[in-house]
Amino acid sequence: MIGARADRVAKERAFDHVAGYCIGFDITVRGPEERSLRKSIDGYTVLGPWLVTADEVSDPAALDLELKVNGETRQRANTRDLLIPIPELIAFASSFYTLMPGDVLLTGTPEGVGPIAPGDVLDASISGIGAMRVKVRSA
Repeated sequence: MIGARADRVAKERAFDHVAGYCIGFDITVRGPEERSLRKSIDGYTVLGPWLVTADEVSDPAALDLELKVNGETRQRANTRDLLIPIPELIAFASSFYTLMPGDVLLTGTPEGVGPIAPGDVLDASISGIGAMRVKVRSA
């Protein structure tokens, strides 16, 4: 989450603009729907369970991530595997638009994306940040 206004930020200064980190479920409708609709349905971007301030995360490029659906591991990765590291992501995003305090950048997802359905239970965890459970319901 962005904590300070960022406009055309150099990657070397990117972390100066970070307020903290949280878990984010970035749910997407798959199919022929209009692209802007795919991520805009109420409840499709779940953040939490809290914000861990930037000073509490010693190395944001070394965090283990895991996602389970109904107890089955679907995704397991580490932030060191990001295609675009966090400083480059902030620099890239801020080259197109001004990031403001409270803005959230979601970094993408590792291999293992799959369908979910009403009644499913999603459990996510990120080392040093926490864990979160979300029960899927129909829109």
